[in-house]
Amino acid sequence: MATVPQTRSSRIWVLRSEWPARGQPLDPPPSRWLLSPRDTAEAEDLSAVGADLAPGTVLSAYRTGLFPMGIGPDGAPPIGWWSPRSRGVLGPGDLHISRSLMRSSGRFEVRIDTAFDKVIGACADPRRPGRWITEEIRAAYGRLHEMGWVHSVEVWTDGNLAGGLYGVSIGGLFAGESMFHHRNDASKAALVGLVQYLEDTEGSSRSEDSASWPWLIDVQWQTPHLASLGVREVSRSAYLQMLPILTEQGHRWPGAAANRDPTVRRRPRRGNI
Repeated sequence: MATVPQTRSSRIWVLRSEWPARGQPLDPPPSRWLLSPRDTAEAEDLSAVGADLAPGTVLSAYRTGLFPMGIGPDGAPPIGWWSPRSRGVLGPGDLHISRSLMRSSGRFEVRIDTAFDKVIGACADPRRPGRWITEEIRAAYGRLHEMGWVHSVEVWTDGNLAGGLYGVSIGGLFAGESMFHHRNDASKAALVGLVQYLEDTEGSSRSEDSASWPWLIDVQWQTPHLASLGVREVSRSAYLQMLPILTEQGHRWPGAAANRDPTVRRRPRRGNI
């Protein structure tokens, strides 16, 4: 397939940003569970029920194309392991920023891993409709954050946390879990900031062959809101074909908390898309 060469991002980013130094995550003990989406019924999104939320189990699941979410009320146990038939993804060059978002983003600053507990706490707010993040899920991802596998993208304004998202990073894969906002457009700005981080650190080269993409954001299911930002659907089989190349790449994010370098690269960016 033909490749569209790009030596740098074609965007002039509107978000001010602070990028921390990279590091290495801690590898957990291997899981005692064998989970695979390849046994999922063709017409189903739910692949398996049970197992545990140990770090090794959760990371092994993401590497094979699964993610956990409880199947009880509001995400309560038992834990389900999901592999959507149609996966929502955002790749290099997919992001769409409306004029209104471009204008509102000028007041935001994006940071990485400076307020993870606040981000996941806001995402887990029991007052939110469609809530699914239980205390067990929150604790599991908190452990993975301390180990350097889960990261938060935070949007700030006037010193206050306005919105954000968090997800699992394995190589070139960022598996988004949840997002929130306290100010208009702040969750959208978090996604813009995530793409900005990936393009700043990994490049924006886009090939017609998705197997050669330098990074991929997995949002699990496409929604009308995410579709308006450029998220599209790929089949389960196409997603599973992309995973090995993405997850075998080197780590691109801050490492384990105990070894995290406090150095921050400041990148003031203003302008238009």
